[in-house]
Amino acid sequence: MASLSRQLAQWVARLRYEDLPPDVVDRAKGLTLHNLASMLLGARTESGRKAAQWVADEETGVRTGATIMVYGSKVTKGGAAFANAEMAKAGSKSDSFRMLTHPGTAIMPAAFVAAETAAVSGKDFITGLAAGYEVMERMAADFIPTVMARGFHSSQVFGIFGAGIAAAKILKLTEEQVHSTIALCVDLAAGNVEGPRGGGSALRESSAARSAILAVTLAQQGHKGGETVLDGDAGFYHAYAGSNQGKLTYSFGGETRTSLDKIAAGLGKEWMFRETLYRIYSTAGFNIAHVEVTAQLCTEHDIQYADVDRVEAIVNWLETQYPSPAFPGTVDDTLPRVGSTPYFTAYGVVKRGFPVLRGWNVDASGAADPPEVLDLMKRVTIIPSHKMPLFGPRISIHMRDGRSFVRQGTGREFMWDFEEEARRIRAAVPGLPISAARFEEMITACRDLDTQPHADALIRLTLNTAC
Repeated sequence: MASLSRQLAQWVARLRYEDLPPDVVDRAKGLTLHNLASMLLGARTESGRKAAQWVADEETGVRTGATIMVYGSKVTKGGAAFANAEMAKAGSKSDSFRMLTHPGTAIMPAAFVAAETAAVSGKDFITGLAAGYEVMERMAADFIPTVMARGFHSSQVFGIFGAGIAAAKILKLTEEQVHSTIALCVDLAAGNVEGPRGGGSALRESSAARSAILAVTLAQQGHKGGETVLDGDAGFYHAYAGSNQGKLTYSFGGETRTSLDKIAAGLGKEWMFRETLYRIYSTAGFNIAHVEVTAQLCTEHDIQYADVDRVEAIVNWLETQYPSPAFPGTVDDTLPRVGSTPYFTAYGVVKRGFPVLRGWNVDASGAADPPEVLDLMKRVTIIPSHKMPLFGPRISIHMRDGRSFVRQGTGREFMWDFEEEARRIRAAVPGLPISAARFEEMITACRDLDTQPHADALIRLTLNTAC
């Protein structure tokens, strides 16, 4: 049997737009809009501005380069990927796959660099996105908790593959060049979880996006990769997961073994890309379901805050061990405080939602929050379980009159179609550096992306001449 990297490269090279199911095309369009909105929001944050300014100061004046979103600076291709990924991360409206990876934060910036470089069509762009997301998510799916437990951050370690594959496909690289891109991504993959635990900040997806552009460029120039870079005895999975035989130290459902053969099985027939969800609120992905599932339960039964005695939520156990049970965070998110899981659960009861424009840096004093939320979060209990799906809490609301209501989350509450994404993301308009009318143009352009002759027209829609 061909090596894993060879199987992936063959599939990527042969993939055509016509091979994509309609819902995969729809998800690619929606995620494009979602990540562009995050870049726009991130451009107005301090960290987003600093990233754009630093790259512009260091890397302008290039003969052929790529554009930093919003600001319009023409810099190196790797620099543009880095700055745009930093803005996407800062905007905190990233997508999410199995809790601990955010594919689009790395994939979208690299894909836009490639689209601008080659002036490709919207169909080519969508095909590249589908290839990048699918390869990254298949590579990551069963290994995320194990990789995190070894001290590597899975979003960065796997993100480079998604970004590299997307850019390679958009640039129409050959099978050999795609294979070399994968091999180079193995050499360039990096990411560590210790920095944030010690009060620092990690580069994460921005570093992955930048390194992916280097991998693609070298592959184009003829750099050859080894045949067994992923599944070999000293390959990627041995290095980052501790075994090339599918052994797991941790998993979402308690399994201790998987198979590398699953990664390429059913490529093009079964799409893991469909599992990518929209992280619409600025919080850890597992918290968004607590808002949504609780809000749905309260709406269905007309539950009012004043009538609620207490709330219990049974959740996937790894959601209580962020970022890893081997290296848990310094703050217990199961305890009631502003920004914790009980806090977001209480918001679902009191407000039937959470403000889309609320950022990560919430006021820990609770001064900006309804007092009902701060009261109710003290009566929310989080119960870990190996049987719950990711992002699928079982919410039980116990009433003061003795009644109780239960709703089981599916983990798919945030996997919606393009029109629902457009409806929800419009709530971000007041925080964007472009006008509402321009954002509507962007929504239309994303909706019609498969008819656009040039995908990089989306970049121009982000530009703000006032910056």
